[in-house]
Amino acid sequence: MSRTVTLTHAPGPGSLYPKAVSAMLPVIGKPAKVSPDAVVPDTVYRLENVRVDAEKLGDYCRTTGTQFGDTLPLTYLFVLQFPLAMQLMVDPAFPFGAVGSVHFENRIERLRPIGVDEPLTVETHAENLREHRKGLLIDVISEFFVGRELVAVQVGTFLKQQRTSLSDSPRGPAPKSTTPPPPDRVASVDLGLIRQYAAASGDRNPIHMADLSAKAFGFSKAIAHGMWSAATAVANVEAQLPDAVVYTVRFGKPILLPAKVNLYTDKNEDGGFDVSILNRKKGYPHLTGTLTPRS
Repeated sequence: MSRTVTLTHAPGPGSLYPKAVSAMLPVIGKPAKVSPDAVVPDTVYRLENVRVDAEKLGDYCRTTGTQFGDTLPLTYLFVLQFPLAMQLMVDPAFPFGAVGSVHFENRIERLRPIGVDEPLTVETHAENLREHRKGLLIDVISEFFVGRELVAVQVGTFLKQQRTSLSDSPRGPAPKSTTPPPPDRVASVDLGLIRQYAAASGDRNPIHMADLSAKAFGFSKAIAHGMWSAATAVANVEAQLPDAVVYTVRFGKPILLPAKVNLYTDKNEDGGFDVSILNRKKGYPHLTGTLTPRS
């Protein structure tokens, strides 16, 4: 039987990130290695009457290229649930830490367009802890309601890197560095833009905010948010999306800042689009995604 915790307000970065960082510290933090049969807490965090801040939405649209209008950009659903997802992941009962985890995949299922002025109820929980060749994966699932109507589901899959029983399984061939084809669009991104995105989205993970803090987590430079990439990749076709749509993305190598990246958009057989962001010089993917009409 799950336990629902209804919050009176959305937790802010000032309270969440100190907890996330302390979870990494020896002795008082979370274990360095997590068992694949670790208990996933059955807590559901709930936030009612969620209202969109028009100014922050405008900043989000400006930094990602998505449309500012009467309905929410598809990827803005990730932003609205992010405080609840963080609250879940900083809970001592959650098996691994929020900071240091890798956002591996993301899926957004929109059942209908959502008006900017519609009050939302958001419920967030975790499930499906499982092994992967690179470590352990877990799904953080957020459901969005207008009244009692389910209007969208957001699923973030996070990776805790460690050895598992699958670590020695055969790997596919390593991707070869090749010159990528001419892009449909080139996007430029630097630390200033990503800091603006961080302010608009509330995701102030240290790996995005400065080179020095990113190096503490194993990156040579600060990196762009994966969900900035997901929003930027879909911006060109946003107006062509059906009302009910599923957007799935897998994140590849991080975008080290500053950078210029190649964006590609192709129509697929399902009546939707395939999108990708590739490294301009070596052609490896930073993101691959699919937009599919929801049947």
